[in-house]
Amino acid sequence: MKKTTIIFWITTGFILLFEGVMPALTGHTELAKEGIRHLGYPEYFGTMLVVYKVIGSVLLVIPNLPRKVKEWTYAGFGFDFISAFISHLVVTGFGPELILPVVLMVILVISYLQFQKLHEARLAL
Repeated sequence: MKKTTIIFWITTGFILLFEGVMPALTGHTELAKEGIRHLGYPEYFGTMLVVYKVIGSVLLVIPNLPRKVKEWTYAGFGFDFISAFISHLVVTGFGPELILPVVLMVILVISYLQFQKLHEARLAL
């Protein structure tokens, strides 16, 4: 149980930092706006993503939220990473841009699996 908890918090903390803190601090920069434009999305879409990522990241680290809320949050991040992969693939083809969404998806899946284990362990108590 201790190992599961440690893995959960490391992976979830990484999602919080990479998908919550970093977008909140850099989402308004010209580089971020150009990245959204490069993919063919309007600027307001980038702003929406930042808001959703910050909210989702906070929801993942709040303990004792209803299970369904956390599961929908994980699903939202999954949709985000899959969409980022597809967007980069369609616009730029195969390249290094595809690595980040894949790595983040792997980290998200690990976090989700640990969340499930922790939830089941709580139910068994």
